[in-house]
Amino acid sequence: MIKAVLIGPPGSGKTTVGRLLAERLGVTFRDTDADVEAVAGKPVSDIFIEDGEEHFRELELEAVRRALDEHDGVLSLGGGAVLREETQAMLDGRPVVYLQVGLADAVQRVGLGSARPLLVLNPRSRLKKLMEERRPVYERLAVLTVATDKREPAELADEIVEGLGR
Repeated sequence: MIKAVLIGPPGSGKTTVGRLLAERLGVTFRDTDADVEAVAGKPVSDIFIEDGEEHFRELELEAVRRALDEHDGVLSLGGGAVLREETQAMLDGRPVVYLQVGLADAVQRVGLGSARPLLVLNPRSRLKKLMEERRPVYERLAVLTVATDKREPAELADEIVEGLGR
């Protein structure tokens, strides 16, 4: 059974905190973006450019489905994975943790010159818009919300362990 599913926008710390959390819980860590890249044989940014966002979202949905069926550790979902109703339904009743991050910290962590496909053109403005659009979904799905601004990943992992009663 999944110990924790981490959701949140780019720069919230899902991968960094997820690895530490898995270590603390003595389980493995899995990232659905990495699963998508393995299946596609190319980076997420290339999938967006060469195949389009809709194709990426289909691969992502299947990666989430497979991970939730197979994995029994800590799982990190791509920032937009929760937008699909199918994904939301699959997350129902699971230990979903929303890593909440403010725009300033997210920008600092992501970097505005990064290869994140949804942040091209005006990255700061796009990130702000994505965060605002997705926040209600993140909040609704989460059984635990952890604010990450100005905090160390180890502190966040400890808070999640405590918050989930592990």
